[in-house]
This record gives sequence, C-alpha cells and structure tokens, in this order.
Amino acid sequence: MDAHQEELSNPFAMDEDCRNCPALADCREQVVHGYGDAGGEFVFLGESPSAGAEETGVPFTGDAADERIQRILGELGFSRSPPEADDPDVQNVYLTYLTRCRHPERAATDEEVRNCEPFLNAELRMINPHIIVPIGDRVLEELAVEYTTRAPESFDVFEEHATTVRGRGFELVPMIPPAEQTDEQEAAFVEHVKENVFSRDYRQTKGRRSR
Repeated sequence: MDAHQEELSNPFAMDEDCRNCPALADCREQVVHGYGDAGGEFVFLGESPSAGAEETGVPFTGDAADERIQRILGELGFSRSPPEADDPDVQNVYLTYLTRCRHPERAATDEEVRNCEPFLNAELRMINPHIIVPIGDRVLEELAVEYTTRAPESFDVFEEHATTVRGRGFELVPMIPPAEQTDEQEAAFVEHVKENVFSRDYRQTKGRRSR
C-alpha cells in the first residue's frame, strides 16, 4: 500500500465502498477514511464520523464540535485554514477514526470497531507517528489494549486530558471529546502540547510532506 503524498483525502487509497459492516453500509452516506499528511508526526484519532464529517467526507469537519478540533489544529500550527473549512490545509498531522462509517442512531458496535481495525493499523504502520491524540474514552481504551501497559479500565479521558501517556512506539496525548470540552480545557490541551510535547524535538518538522 503506497501513500499518495500529494493527496490529503484518503492518501492510502483505502476502500471507499467497504461493506464489512452491513448495518452501517446500508445507512451511511459515505465512508470517511483518514485525511492529512501521510508523513505526519501527529495523528488525531476519533471514535467515528460526526454528521458533518459524513457530509464533507473529511474527519473532524462539518459541525461546531469539529470546528473546535480545527481551531486546535490551527493554534498548534497544523492547519492553515479557518476552523470552518471543509477541506483544511493541514501539515504534519493526520486525522482519522476507529470506525469509518456513521450510524445515525447509535455508536459503533465492538464488532464494527474490529472490522475497521485493519484500516487503522495500516495507517499507523505507514505513518509511524510520534504522537497519537485519542479523543474520548472509547478511543483511549482501544489504544490501551495494544499500545500501553495499563489496563483499559484504568483510563479516564477527563483525568488524562492534556497529559502525556507513554505508549509502545509512540506517546498518547488524550483529549476530551470536543463537544464536551470547555474553553479552559481546550486551552490546557494546546498549552500542554506547546510546552511539553513540541519542546521534546517534536516542534513542527512537517513530516515528509512539503506544500
């Protein structure tokens, strides 16, 4: 699987007609695969697309909560677009989800998460990020199983928000879901990354992509 370096949308050319989860395939508008810098050092990982992201086809775009993520990306120097952009101009960061399809009435099942694991695992192998930002408890717990030495139930994203957790091969910087964040929690996350992550040789190296 080769990355299309100049493509931000689905740069790994993953299956956009995937039907591994029939209940999702029958109700989705489109599959929302990853978006961003295929050589980025940072990955922002959410649970599943919002209604806005399903409409735009781009992770973390299309509604007010997603605009908070885009604002954070801008504050950290990862995006050169306004927060409301549907196709943000990002660098050194990749945006993706545990599950790529949205059900309008429920969260993804454990089986649906497992069905999407090959997509996420392939992205992480290809990108080889230094930092993963798990957004929400479910994402943090899923990563804990394979990538940390801690028990999944020991994590609480509200307690771990804006801290650094040691993982296997990379570090995790957990984030409270944007719809549940206060402005103070947003500021704390940005400050932590600027003061404690960028200061340790992660300062905007732009990955392998230059635009």
